[in-house]
Amino acid sequence: MTGIVYIKAYDGLPVNAKEILRYAGAKEGTPEIEALIDSCLKEILNKLTYKVCYAELPLSLRENEIDLGFASVVSAKLARNLEGCDTAVLFAATVGLELDRLIARYGVTAPSKALIFQAIGAERIETVCNTFNREITEKYASEGRYTRPRFSPGYGDLPLDFQKDIFRALDCGRKIGLTLNESLLMSPSKSVTAIIGVGKDKAKKCGESGCEECENSDCSFRR
Repeated sequence: MTGIVYIKAYDGLPVNAKEILRYAGAKEGTPEIEALIDSCLKEILNKLTYKVCYAELPLSLRENEIDLGFASVVSAKLARNLEGCDTAVLFAATVGLELDRLIARYGVTAPSKALIFQAIGAERIETVCNTFNREITEKYASEGRYTRPRFSPGYGDLPLDFQKDIFRALDCGRKIGLTLNESLLMSPSKSVTAIIGVGKDKAKKCGESGCEECENSDCSFRR
């Protein structure tokens, strides 16, 4: 693969309690649920490690085939997402193993706490990805270029086994301690890999007239 793999680490990322509630499946907070969330956050926040490894790579499109240099993949949804792009930011992000340990422990002794830790993990990794995505968007905006919504293996018609190529390209194990097993499950589980397209033009707006994918709730720009 051509391109340097960079590493970023974050600290003190703000917590969105409403998102934790949503991931926990709660329609609204009650004093009991809010107290449980506060307790779980106090137990986990200083044990999380927010890490990202990434590379900026040239890309080329030929119909539905995307060539990223280190590998090619066929995906109509991803090709549409990357339309007009000549660069891809390939990244992997994780919040560390401690959440997995707590989820496993409380899954036996306190299922309600395990559920909240699952929700916290979902909110934390989404916050890491959003923070990194925003930084990449701002970087390229300063050059007069635009980013696309991030797109992950397993979404739409992008094969989940494309994870293998991403892990090899980014050397995730050595860079941020993120591994992939034979069943394509990541460890730590609260982790994400994705592709962000970069081009000279803005992406088409979701919901524009005549977008059949939007009407079918399967538009690659709804993320």
